Amino acid sequence: MEEMIGSGKAAPLGSYTEAVDWINGLIPFGIRPGLERTRLLMEKLGNPHRRLKFIHVAGTNGKGSTCAFLTSVLLKSGYSVGTFTSPYITKFTNRFQYNGTDIPEDTLTALAEKLRPLVEEIAAGELGSPTMFEVATALAILYYAECCFPDVVVWETGLGGRLDVTNIVMPVVSVITNVGHDHTDVLGDTLEKIAFEKAGIIKPGVPVVSCVSQPEVIAVLKARAEACRSKLYLAGEDFSYELTGIEAGVQSFTFKGPFRELQVGIAMKGEHQLSNAAGAMMVVEVLRQYMAFMLEDEDVLEGFKDTFWAGRLEEVSRHPRIVLDGAHNPEGAESLARSLPQFYQYGKLNLLMGMLANKHHESYFKHILPIVDTLILTEPDFRKKMDAEELQAIAESLREKYARNHLEIIVERNWGKALQLLQSITSEKDLAVVSGTLYLISDVRSTLLRQPDSEKGW
Repeated sequence: MEEMIGSGKAAPLGSYTEAVDWINGLIPFGIRPGLERTRLLMEKLGNPHRRLKFIHVAGTNGKGSTCAFLTSVLLKSGYSVGTFTSPYITKFTNRFQYNGTDIPEDTLTALAEKLRPLVEEIAAGELGSPTMFEVATALAILYYAECCFPDVVVWETGLGGRLDVTNIVMPVVSVITNVGHDHTDVLGDTLEKIAFEKAGIIKPGVPVVSCVSQPEVIAVLKARAEACRSKLYLAGEDFSYELTGIEAGVQSFTFKGPFRELQVGIAMKGEHQLSNAAGAMMVVEVLRQYMAFMLEDEDVLEGFKDTFWAGRLEEVSRHPRIVLDGAHNPEGAESLARSLPQFYQYGKLNLLMGMLANKHHESYFKHILPIVDTLILTEPDFRKKMDAEELQAIAESLREKYARNHLEIIVERNWGKALQLLQSITSEKDLAVVSGTLYLISDVRSTLLRQPDSEKGW
């Protein structure tokens, strides 16, 4: 395939669809940790990333929500903001936002056309072809550095941190939301190994904010921060947060930081969002205190309260009540299990889930099985999907120890039929939840919200 890419000049990308197809056509090159290809690509473009201010966000869970909090607060405070996130829920353009709006399709097409000859040039060399995510990251940098010029870019890692392509930037602040068991096939099978990869985004002299809680993870982050002479603001040591109440769907908490104390309210559901919001608030304080950002309290608090992030404890249907939540690892499942009774009253809980094949499903089920009455197992429309009957075997092996006595487990490989089944068995008093991989959440969400032009992908 690489020889083919490197030979001859390809026809121009005539449309947005052709541009996205070209970028997605690089998926077979897989996830190849390392920054060499992207550094070379940036050099060929004149290093446009050096003209931008980044807030770099890594972590196992909560990256997207933290990016959403930061984007909302900065926008409310009068700053222009680029937001680069993944995976996307509705459309490929969701990845590249400017002031909360997706990149225009014709702009994406033009930037892909600019990148393609350079990508083909690199593909013909010894480094091999840049991957899909590397090209998407380069496209984001070009968009922000040459088209819309935001004051700050909220910059989410794709996978890990140290060798993730997003790590080519020098941020003004780094954020590590938390560390848990995810992508262990790439990042390592212990929390220390995973933490080492996440800590790789800590740069010399750049302050870092984190809400990690495990002692072994804290030790890794502290060692890296000390080696980089970077100030680490750690939840529980340098700042803290405490829930003060939930009223009309708004969670209120007291934020206590090194500079002051503040009452903050968020409409995002789930106790894990308190941690994400507190981490974002600490970033805001660093920007305000040390980097001359003009951030008035009224704007900051409004920004937090107005933050929304699709597919995170999101109620998308009233009759029956259906909630979507992209909990796809043990830590996400634990948060989901604790949060549902806090925000909803229900008779039976019916849960539809589908997973990718590279996750810790056994640990996931240990948190989910105790709260579920009917479990429908399906398969996402994605190449790395987990076989639903294999999921069933794992759930059955844990039934006696963790499940309710009356738990019913149903396998329906077709996610569309599985969704119809979920709707049909959920009465007005019950609650339906769709959880698991965001690839399933994406399809279910577009179906229930009737978004026919929805795309999905990594």
